[in-house]
Amino acid sequence: MSQADMGADVAVEVDADVDVDVAVAGPADGVTDEQAVVILSGLSGGGKTAAAKLFEDLGYTVVDNLPGELLAELAELVSSDRDRFARVAIVVDVRAGDTSVALAAMRGALEGRGIIPRVVFLEARDDVLIRRYSETRHRHPLADGRGIAASIATERQLLEPVRADADVIVDTSDLSLRQLRERLFAQVVATAGPDQLAIQVITFGFKFGVPLEADLVFDVRFMQNPFYLPELRDHSGLTPETSSYVLGQPVTQRFLEFLHEFLDFTVPAYVGEGKSRLTIAIGCTGGFHRSIAIGEALAGWLRERDLGPVAIFHRELDRR
Repeated sequence: MSQADMGADVAVEVDADVDVDVAVAGPADGVTDEQAVVILSGLSGGGKTAAAKLFEDLGYTVVDNLPGELLAELAELVSSDRDRFARVAIVVDVRAGDTSVALAAMRGALEGRGIIPRVVFLEARDDVLIRRYSETRHRHPLADGRGIAASIATERQLLEPVRADADVIVDTSDLSLRQLRERLFAQVVATAGPDQLAIQVITFGFKFGVPLEADLVFDVRFMQNPFYLPELRDHSGLTPETSSYVLGQPVTQRFLEFLHEFLDFTVPAYVGEGKSRLTIAIGCTGGFHRSIAIGEALAGWLRERDLGPVAIFHRELDRR
């Protein structure tokens, strides 16, 4: 299946086995007993159609392209029949008019009825969005004759308030469908307590670009690289031998001490400012050895500190 086969809002490069991965997944994957309502938003071409299909395959009722004026009525319907609408995914984007107003109205209507939705924002780099539109030959919803790049820039500006208020932000630029599915459901089911943050750790390779959704970026390229050891080159940072090599370096231990102290100081401050999510990106050259080992160590420490639900994603792992 190609990107063009999946429509203009395709966000991902598709693995050959992705249909099997999705088909065998059931509603039990990431579904709780409570009513689950997800609001999908983001850039056109950022992956909303692909994400909506993933939610649909998991038994969600998906509502797409509803006029903003009808969102309050939808909230009433969803709240009045919670058995029928136990799992709902609602796509709200620039097609609804003033997206930030429409989303705020939808979110407020749901919360006023005791339903706390999770807002997911999908985005991608400009060059990726342009390529996707070139492949599908679909029209951008804000196209006005100025070209696709100008339309994307305008949409980014219009959706910035939505992005700022989102519970989950995912950069789909380099994700396969399987990776998108993992990212979405790891994040959507992670609900932080009143004095916690939903924390996501992303490991990456600088040569493939910094993740767009990162709030904090840490560069670990100053550590000795297992790539130059033949016995470790083909073993990721998930393997005990590579992890031990990276974590056993004195410079690594000193770095982790600084990082722990920094997060002990900043996380409570973020919570005090009302922040509900934090994405920490750890980068090395290729994203296969050092960043993965450090990311796993950091995620383990964060879970021990009980600062909030923690998810980890190794962006470049499948490249090898």
